[in-house]
Amino acid sequence: MDKPYVLGLDMGGTNSVLGIVDARGHVLARTSIKTQQYTDINDYVNALYEEAIKIIVPVGGMEMIRGIGAGAPNANYYSGNIENAANLPWKGIVPFAKLMSEKFGVPCTITNDANAAAMGEMQYGAARGMKNFIMITLGTGVGSGIVIDGKMVYGHDGFAGELGHTKIDRSDKARLCGCGQRGCIEAYASANGVARTAKEILATTTQPTLLRNVEDIDKITSYDVFKAAEEGDEVAKQIFDYTGTLLGQKLADFVAFSAPEAIVLFGGLTKSGHWIMDPIVKALNENVMPIWKNKVKVMFSDLKEADAAVLGASALAWE
Repeated sequence: MDKPYVLGLDMGGTNSVLGIVDARGHVLARTSIKTQQYTDINDYVNALYEEAIKIIVPVGGMEMIRGIGAGAPNANYYSGNIENAANLPWKGIVPFAKLMSEKFGVPCTITNDANAAAMGEMQYGAARGMKNFIMITLGTGVGSGIVIDGKMVYGHDGFAGELGHTKIDRSDKARLCGCGQRGCIEAYASANGVARTAKEILATTTQPTLLRNVEDIDKITSYDVFKAAEEGDEVAKQIFDYTGTLLGQKLADFVAFSAPEAIVLFGGLTKSGHWIMDPIVKALNENVMPIWKNKVKVMFSDLKEADAAVLGASALAWE
């Protein structure tokens, strides 16, 4: 009897979510643990196993599981290692796939979280049937997964596709990015980037805006900006226009690289809807070569946010 299920693991800096997925992309059950609670990687793997068994036993036990796919920060598809991840409690090089395979007794494959999202989109989502597309994740940072001729692009070392760390501003005053460089698109077009833009405007101008009503300006979020835009706030609209324009300009560069059929946007910032989408599409088409103008589709992911990361990781295991 063929094993009918796989495990998909979405490892985040705060939470790690594990789900049982069938071949049709249905998440049958899910559970989670707190990532930061375990400073020893072996303790983390043991805790993950103990929690996973609670949902595995009801579907028939480990003999029903064919493998594990995991999406994690700084995960290397080639080596199976997590390498020097800034937001995880384990430093250096961690042989994560090996540790998981030994503990669970089934093969484990890993990739970075944005690549996992791209695989999920290709197998279950808006990019189903597409062989050339780019996945852009707009959350705390800007992640990306590139698919060419139906295959993920990993590069010679497993880390290809860090489009969020290409530069939009090369001046000395460019924003500092979490990667240590200045001027990365991640510092401007992520959810954190939107919040930073809002804080800068509030600190350097006297423009009237609903955003000044936020109790603690230091804790302002992209959602606060969205709510203000929905109420007609002109400053909030300017923030989205600025953010979307920068991202659209960058996407034009990415189109020149791989000529994708579509660019799929995923993550918390996409909840801003047309406020972020309209300037992205406008700037993209103003900055691409004529052969691509109005040709590349820009779309939001249609996967359920609660399932998307687990589904993407599980796609690795089906491979």
